[in-house]
Order: sequence, then structure tokens, then C-alpha cells
Amino acid sequence: MGTPVVPDAWHRLATGRVARLATVGGAAEPHLVPCCFALDGLVAYSIVDDKPKRTTWLRRLADVAERPVATLLVDHYDEDWRQLWWVRAGGPARIAEAATEPPAHRRAAALLLAKYPQYVGHGLEGPVLMVELVRWRSWSAGGRGA
Repeated sequence: MGTPVVPDAWHRLATGRVARLATVGGAAEPHLVPCCFALDGLVAYSIVDDKPKRTTWLRRLADVAERPVATLLVDHYDEDWRQLWWVRAGGPARIAEAATEPPAHRRAAALLLAKYPQYVGHGLEGPVLMVELVRWRSWSAGGRGA
């Protein structure tokens, strides 16, 4: 069952520059990594880019293949604690490959290129992790949260 999306929480998540992506594999061990991401409505996209890695089949992908769920966390820290906030959203997750789902893969790449100019000139041919954001929690020191 989903939780309602507070517009302020959606905006904060959508404009966040880096998220922490949480997955859990078959051994029930949490896996948490920073990631670049982009939103399209209530779907978050993250792509395996061409930055150096041992493999393009990352643990987050293996986890989602075993347990198709993931969560994103974006937060803001400031020395002025009145400015603190965080947003956590997650739900069902799946993997889209360029060869098997070209429209979803192209959409993810276009959204990520629009959000991160650093991706210009980088290969974005790797698998895409798609997360349907149905569970939302948020908090802010200003009192706007769920």
C-alpha cells in the first residue's frame, strides 16, 4: 500500500543531486550506495554509466533481481539545523536493458542527461534501475514532512 506524496517532498527529492540507494538481496543484507538519479513523475531512474567499475552488473542490480524493491534517500544538512530535511521514497523496482526495453532506457538516459550535464560525453548504455515511488516519508526542521 502506498503513502501519499507531499508536493514539497517530491520537489526536494526531484531536485536532489545525489541519493542513497538502498537494496536488499537474497541474504537479507542491506546494501546502500550513493547514486545519480532522475524522476519522471513517480518513477526514479538510475543508470549504470561508463565510469570505471569491476562489472556493469552491480550488486544493486543483483539485489533487485532477487528482491524487486528499492528505496532512495535524499537529505540536506546545514550548520543551521533549522534548514535540515530528508525525503525517503521507494517501492517496487526493476531493471531495464537497452536491448530489451529501448523506450524505457532512452527515457532514463534523456532524463539523466538533462539533470546532470556531467553525463555529456559519457556512455549511458548500461542497465537502468527503475523504482516506482509508492512509499514516501519525509521530515524537515521547518515542520513540513510526513
